[in-house]
Amino acid sequence: MIDLATAAPAVGAAFVASAVEVVEAFTIVLAVAALRGWRPALGGALAALGVLALAVAALGPLLNLIPLRGLQVVIGILLLLFGLGWLRKAVLRAAGLMALHDEDAIYAKEKSRLDADVRASRAADGIAALVAFKAVLLEGLEVVFIVMAVGAGRGLMIPAALGALGAFLAVMALGLAIHKPLASVPENTLKFAVGVMLSAFGVFWTSEGIGAPWPGGDFALFGLAGVFLVWALALVALVRPRLAEARP
Repeated sequence: MIDLATAAPAVGAAFVASAVEVVEAFTIVLAVAALRGWRPALGGALAALGVLALAVAALGPLLNLIPLRGLQVVIGILLLLFGLGWLRKAVLRAAGLMALHDEDAIYAKEKSRLDADVRASRAADGIAALVAFKAVLLEGLEVVFIVMAVGAGRGLMIPAALGALGAFLAVMALGLAIHKPLASVPENTLKFAVGVMLSAFGVFWTSEGIGAPWPGGDFALFGLAGVFLVWALALVALVRPRLAEARP
């Protein structure tokens, strides 16, 4: 029986991180649908989901062959690197050093690029389906990595997968209901949160893998997340005034 306190961080991290990736994939699929209709868009997306399902089915059993402590160390380091990468970009965006992620702009850009490719080719529907396939596959691979990384360290694959599935259903339901890019979703804020959570998981798994358990057990995750959040916000507060002074 999985304890709620143990499963909740994994579900939350998988949900938020997956929501970010699904929003990005949905924006491109929607651009494909706007130009060529839903048939090639959904065909490419479903084909990518099929490939992802096969990848999960193949990789899942292999994780059971790796010793738990070694798995925790490897996953912890990868999660920390992955999380710090997200957090770095989130801090730069919040401080004004990097442009904010704009789904409306991405939608317009992808639609314009796809329109040019379609006009130059006779196999218009095939190209459209391929674009949708590529978008869903690339973003989906990140979701698969996050689910496996968050869930494999403690036997939480099912809770993490449920979190990712919940994000997929929520984003798709909202997107299909409004039929336009999900620009209202606070994606930059979500990425900030994802960076914090993945970094916290990374430190936690690495420590457990080398045999150094945390005081308070799984509740230490919340403390680690708090440390990363305060650190990131402090960086934003430090950089933003200096950037304002440097600008003419």
